[in-house]
Amino acid sequence: MGETKPLSGIHTKTGVLIVNLGTPDEPTRGAVYRYLKEFLLDPRVIDINAVARNLLVRGIIAPFRSGKSAKAYQELWTPNGSPLKIYGERLVSQVQALLGENYAVELAMRYQNPSIASSIDKLMAQKVSNIVVFTLFPQYASATIGSVHEEVMRVLSRKQIIPSVEFISSYCEWEDMVKIYADNARQFDLNSYDHILFSYHGVPQRHLRKGDDFNHCLKNADCCQTLTPTNQYCYSAQCYATTRAIAGELELDKSRFTVCFQSRLGADPWTQPYTVRTIEELAKKGVKRLLVFCPAFTADCLETTIEIGSEYKEDFEKWGGEHLDLVPSLNDNPAWASAVAKLIRG
Repeated sequence: MGETKPLSGIHTKTGVLIVNLGTPDEPTRGAVYRYLKEFLLDPRVIDINAVARNLLVRGIIAPFRSGKSAKAYQELWTPNGSPLKIYGERLVSQVQALLGENYAVELAMRYQNPSIASSIDKLMAQKVSNIVVFTLFPQYASATIGSVHEEVMRVLSRKQIIPSVEFISSYCEWEDMVKIYADNARQFDLNSYDHILFSYHGVPQRHLRKGDDFNHCLKNADCCQTLTPTNQYCYSAQCYATTRAIAGELELDKSRFTVCFQSRLGADPWTQPYTVRTIEELAKKGVKRLLVFCPAFTADCLETTIEIGSEYKEDFEKWGGEHLDLVPSLNDNPAWASAVAKLIRG
């Protein structure tokens, strides 16, 4: 995968595009508004007709959420900027050093900056003969990996010369990734926690159904518990697969952990159970110490540091819990950079 191949004896270079979701350029209401608008106007994110989507996003969601979200980003922001972007830049730097001069590695964001278009231009300027697209989402979802792949194809389709492109679609059970998540958890005394949560970003249930060509999705309560050829690209099923892999690496009994989904938007049903309700139920059942993984996020961001580490922690304590810890994500861990480089190199 990603191997540089000679073209009639000419020395060629492989381009690597490492893509995350995105971040505002700065923690201001205006910057957050621009980010939310671009993000939520993507038809793979809010999949309703274009007129209704524009009215909803431009008239309601972006104007009303941008102020509150800007305050959260201000809490998250560092002197060097957005953690998501900082971790991405550090990861790219490490991967570039590991891969060497036969590769050109660039960071891109699906929304805002650096854009996919600008980063592809940088790769093409380095005379790459092929491009490997690696998204920083372990589980496939149309609204994340699908959207990135569509945008890459849209950008390249407008160019006269289109190089060979390879997409890495998902890696929900990838052993190297699983081990790093498990090692991060081993920094904590696992036996000291009453329960462990695996909290993933949610998606609307209609997204799951739209991706089901085999009349399988949500037909029974256990349809996501096993990953099969029928549901191999089901986001929920891939989340459960990631959980099983990490729990297996840590030798966790099934009774000790729960899978749940956070960041719900709107009134339609999303992937369940919801994280906030799960935390409330656990606290009211007497759970005092809670450890939380967020394996849909390879870099800590608003949804992990603020939503889980601050907001849900306060809720947990309000409902009777005493202590909540967040397992760090992969971030700029050198082991993660080595794993990515190995995968790209093939």
